[in-house]
Amino acid sequence: MKIAVAGTGYVGLSLAVLLAQHNSVVAVDVIPEKVEKLNKKICPIQDKFIEKYLAEKNLDLVATLDGKTAYKNADFVVIAAPTNYDDEINSFDTSHVEEVIELVLSVNPSAKMVIKSTIPVGYTKSIRKKYKGAHIFFSPEFLREGKALYDNLYPSRIIIGEKSADGEKFAELLKQGAIKENIPVIYMDSTEAEAVKLFANTYLALRVSYFNELDTYCESKGLDTKSVIDGVCLDPRIGAHYNNPSFGYGGYCLPKDTKQLKANFKNVPENLISAIVSSNETRKDFIADEIEKILKRSDNPVLGVYRLTMKSGSDNFRQSAIQGIIQRILSKGLKIWIFEPTLPADKYNGCEVVNDFEKFKNRSTLIVANRLEEALNSVKEKVYTRDIFSRD
Repeated sequence: MKIAVAGTGYVGLSLAVLLAQHNSVVAVDVIPEKVEKLNKKICPIQDKFIEKYLAEKNLDLVATLDGKTAYKNADFVVIAAPTNYDDEINSFDTSHVEEVIELVLSVNPSAKMVIKSTIPVGYTKSIRKKYKGAHIFFSPEFLREGKALYDNLYPSRIIIGEKSADGEKFAELLKQGAIKENIPVIYMDSTEAEAVKLFANTYLALRVSYFNELDTYCESKGLDTKSVIDGVCLDPRIGAHYNNPSFGYGGYCLPKDTKQLKANFKNVPENLISAIVSSNETRKDFIADEIEKILKRSDNPVLGVYRLTMKSGSDNFRQSAIQGIIQRILSKGLKIWIFEPTLPADKYNGCEVVNDFEKFKNRSTLIVANRLEEALNSVKEKVYTRDIFSRD
């Protein structure tokens, strides 16, 4: 099959690599540097499996800035364009998705378009009405940053928002590239598939919020958080997974997906979904207050922030929880500097960026870290974290 993939973030690039094992794939992006790296078999994002497959596998994959040519010859166009949440309109900004759809329709109206971008519930149905005759359906992705290709090679399930031969063909393409066998595949309408995506991510946010509130309670009452979590999670109905406290849920998906689901609940009774969104802000308020209490014990304190990334194995710090903490600390008039080797040593949001780790350690009164790493072992007495289990 000839496949074009619009967008080379975690979703688009992992799918492009997966599909290029057995198909001819063209990856389209608007950033020249990313296209150049991909054509040199260099991974432009942090993902060990993508790096390995680009270097070692015989992939039929090229990257281009020329979407028009890529889409003109494609049987399938996979749309993985970004859809950021717009607080002013209480919805995802789907303009980039529609830009791709319109370009595809102008050069190849018979192409099958599969939306992989996260979208509001009901979006695919509305877009089919807008572009009558277009072959468009939705198929959600369930990937982790830094492990996106792995999660495509060993998927928990494949959800196809299309009950037709086209939907079955796309499912076969995904299964063909995977290593895991006997993958559960469910076919449904696109609107239901859109709901699956948002409800799945909001449940993950709920679980993060639950254990964060448990930790807030234990910290406030002088209890040992680990003992309480261990006791709670031995119940097999709860399980000892996804239970490590943090500064809040963050990253590219959970903050925007929970807000979108809340917006989709307009005129539908709910309490829990709104609580998940507000709980994350309450947690950041609590963490910032705890940090301020510690810093006030020192004269002229300097807060060191260790890494902006959401978690180990990822180079993404969009909407990372630590950034919410930084904003709150700055509003209290305290000095912050940041150790983040992926940024040039300069300024970031009003904070000094220091890439000399020894200098960073020595001059920081307190070091905050959403997740612990070995590099911090030598200054454990300075570190503030809620990472109980030393894992994501």
